[in-house]
Amino acid sequence: MNVLGISGSMRKNGNTAQIIKYILDRVREEGIETEFISLADRVIKPCTGCELCKDRKWCTAEDDDWEGVINRVMECEVLIIGSPTYYYDVSGHLKNFIDRTYSLYHDRKLAGRKAIGVTVCADRGCERALETIEAFLNTHEFSYLGYVCGKGYAPGDIMKDERAIKKADEAAARIVNLLKPSD
Repeated sequence: MNVLGISGSMRKNGNTAQIIKYILDRVREEGIETEFISLADRVIKPCTGCELCKDRKWCTAEDDDWEGVINRVMECEVLIIGSPTYYYDVSGHLKNFIDRTYSLYHDRKLAGRKAIGVTVCADRGCERALETIEAFLNTHEFSYLGYVCGKGYAPGDIMKDERAIKKADEAAARIVNLLKPSD
């Protein structure tokens, strides 16, 4: 798989999922393989701070869906990762996922991939939530291809945000240019 989109929203087909799927659709139209994962139907336990991952080089928490999702991340070339804005930050569910990647930091297991950050807010807070996503990406040495911040409250509102759609089109074009350069 080349491009993986992850929505950290607890609404499986909410605004965050919709804008990520929009980018994936534009990329797929160019013949590039994509995959979408919603964390809404996944159990992702929080990091316990046990530090056992320093020796084991992998998160030691078990009996949840983190390992299956992170394995898909490790297989992708480009990650599109997004969240709705909850109190000026990413959702708690996405934050659990991000925190658990600390176990991969020691050996830089995520370094070298490319990424797009996505946030959606009803009114304000997208920029602060984006900072959390950017910190995750920078810490793990992803090459940052850009971001999409959009506004949407009711289901489907994000697709009415012309600025967000324009940014999503630009993000898709960057991915296509990276993975399918013109002859």
